[in-house]
Amino acid sequence: MRTVFAATLPLLFAALPLFADQPTTLPAESGEMTSIFNGKDLTGWDGDPRLWSVKDGVIHGETTAENVANGNTFLIWQDGKTKDFELRLSFRCNATNNSGVQYRSRHITDGKPRNPWVMRGYQHEIRNEENLPNVSGFIYDEGGKRGRICLVGEKATWGKDGKKVEGKLIDAAEYKELFNVGEWNEVAIIAKGNHLRHYMNGRLVLDFTDATPELALLDGMLALQLHAGKPMWVEFKDIRIREIK
Repeated sequence: MRTVFAATLPLLFAALPLFADQPTTLPAESGEMTSIFNGKDLTGWDGDPRLWSVKDGVIHGETTAENVANGNTFLIWQDGKTKDFELRLSFRCNATNNSGVQYRSRHITDGKPRNPWVMRGYQHEIRNEENLPNVSGFIYDEGGKRGRICLVGEKATWGKDGKKVEGKLIDAAEYKELFNVGEWNEVAIIAKGNHLRHYMNGRLVLDFTDATPELALLDGMLALQLHAGKPMWVEFKDIRIREIK
């Protein structure tokens, strides 16, 4: 199923209109952004101390054969929420596993979570891959039932009848040129109401409207992911946020 989907994705995109008339470049950063990582320690953040640290001025998350993640685990920002907001950060990681930026999410403490840092909600996927669709930037429903809610390249709406893709924002060749494999990449997430936009290295790569009230998430917490499974590492820096009013 996965192979068929990957093979047919370019054909599906070819039939969709390209939204060239809308702004596709990230707006210039305003002076209202607030840094939420001090570059020295994890003050203001909470996560598994075995797996998260600060190295050379960046947040470093790593699992090994000796130090495994018992289920997906997160470094959770303690000092604010993500209602209507703009978030900017840089990341790099290896390709053995994937990571993510969790937003408008809920910290799961009831029941029997697999570890004390479990999150549920929207996730901006983080991967060290350049070939669509398995790339950084798509929205994943962490802990939910919708899976990959919106893929990179899609302008889409999720309504009462499910997802409708209305156009494409970037194709496979353009994304491959845009993404820096093995290097730092810059992410921006802009969310206002039920409208979510993801930018990679300054370019709009996803535009999603969650138009189903019982499913749309309008507020919640911010967190960074370490994925269970194969050993991996991920790093984040220059994390800054502003409230959109």
